[in-house]
Amino acid sequence: MKTLKLIVAGIILCATSTATHAQATVSVNLTPPSWGPVVTTTPNYYYLPDIESYYDVRTTEFVYLNNGRWSRSRSLPGQYRNYNLYNGYKVVMNDGTRPYNNFKSHKAKYFKGYKGKPQKTIGSMRRSNNKISKSVGNPGLRMGGNANAVKGKGGAGNQGGKGDKGGKGKN
Repeated sequence: MKTLKLIVAGIILCATSTATHAQATVSVNLTPPSWGPVVTTTPNYYYLPDIESYYDVRTTEFVYLNNGRWSRSRSLPGQYRNYNLYNGYKVVMNDGTRPYNNFKSHKAKYFKGYKGKPQKTIGSMRRSNNKISKSVGNPGLRMGGNANAVKGKGGAGNQGGKGDKGGKGKN
């Protein structure tokens, strides 16, 4: 009986000593999306002036205002589902963990249609029969529909406008 107790105690001792040497590995995705601009450091967020939204690189989520509250989603909100992330301007944000707390100043400084220095994206966008395929990086979005839906200075906020005011129209 004594030997049985010693064997059980030895097994318990071995089990607890190996458990204390176990290591936990946590990996965080810091791969920018393929539509992100080429930069020297990995950004925390992008601000997308045309749609007044943010993209969180770490969580691969869009952050946007929804009925006065900030919401997160892996895809663009419905009203921007046709927005072309490759063509839109992205402002790199490395100022904290919640840049949307400074939304009012970002909105004033980077207005809809804002174009800073020319940007080259990490990946390329190839079009084939109105379908879009991305070549590298973290896709970070579910994009559907027409890739050319938002062009020009007005961005997504210019849709549904009154058209050409006083200009010559086509007949």
